[in-house]
Amino acid sequence: MELDMNVKNPEHNINVPNPEHCASFIYDCSGRKFEPEIAEEIWGDILRHKWFLSERLGRDVGIKVACLDFIENADTLQTGLENSEQVFLLKEMGAHMVDRSVWDTISDSQPPKQIVNKQIVLPLTEPKLAAKHGVKPPRAIIFFGPPGTGKTHFVRAIAGILQWWFVEISPSVLMADGADLVGSSLKKFMEKARNLEEAVIFIDEFEEIAGSREQASRIDKSITNEFLKQVPLLKRSARKSLLVCATNYIRELDSALLRPGRFDCIIPVGGLDEQGRKTIFMHYLSKTNRGDVDIDAIVSMIPFFTPADIEYLFQKVTQFAFEKEYQVGKDYKICTDTFMELLPSVRPTLTDEIIAEFQQDCDEYTRF
Repeated sequence: MELDMNVKNPEHNINVPNPEHCASFIYDCSGRKFEPEIAEEIWGDILRHKWFLSERLGRDVGIKVACLDFIENADTLQTGLENSEQVFLLKEMGAHMVDRSVWDTISDSQPPKQIVNKQIVLPLTEPKLAAKHGVKPPRAIIFFGPPGTGKTHFVRAIAGILQWWFVEISPSVLMADGADLVGSSLKKFMEKARNLEEAVIFIDEFEEIAGSREQASRIDKSITNEFLKQVPLLKRSARKSLLVCATNYIRELDSALLRPGRFDCIIPVGGLDEQGRKTIFMHYLSKTNRGDVDIDAIVSMIPFFTPADIEYLFQKVTQFAFEKEYQVGKDYKICTDTFMELLPSVRPTLTDEIIAEFQQDCDEYTRF
């Protein structure tokens, strides 16, 4: 049957069918009878469940499927409503699912991947074995390293391999209502985060909200103090969640955050080894109209390239190929010469000085 979407639900700001049609539709899908007033109340929850299923499965799920799944998988109607509130919160916070394949774009030879797999992924995916040996899965970690080295990509990969929700918050969002209210905004965000189930909560540019208090302004001190309060609260939450913060400037963080007790792991993410560069290079190359490309030769020429640098190189290469084919009117395949022509125009992020400074930070701050 077609639903008449002619009633507005002011609470959730979504359209709902009239009560009689809603009750009839739910009965047709599930065989469960509800009074029209009850059916109207849970209609918004069914729509949010539709969003939840679509994100989980990576495709749009029809309203009939969502309705049946919502009704059948709720032990009681109240349980279903509680689950729906979780979905509403996830949607409000911009949560989304990350494909498992993102994990495979990171080379197994990269030390951070080995650390993350052993210290984070395995304890969370093998909870009974971890409990048997008294291993407590991390609840809060920091990634640090030079810009462009793939810290955000690592966080997304963790969410993908766990198949947990990915929720990102940036300092600019927290500052949207003004500097004086950042502490209050941070508190509200963290309170919501504590209610999320199976979520990776990511805060980038961490130094912006957790900088050293030694010479900070009154406002900056209050923001750092608020974060110091919120991390233990999140870690004590019974929900399955993981807080990940990333910074390019770990030396600027407040020392209280770096001591054991608040963050379980502090993990460096630095430059790529040759296999790491090759894995990322091949990932982007697979999406191009390629011809004969000497991958090993090119990879050996970019020792100071970060993942972001490699991505930028391919942006230039693909645009170049697009324009060439448009100009000559015939198929243009990317080849070794294409890269040789464009490589000089891409300046690598890393230098010997940056790498040396990063190594000093590794020696001082790494903990896992």
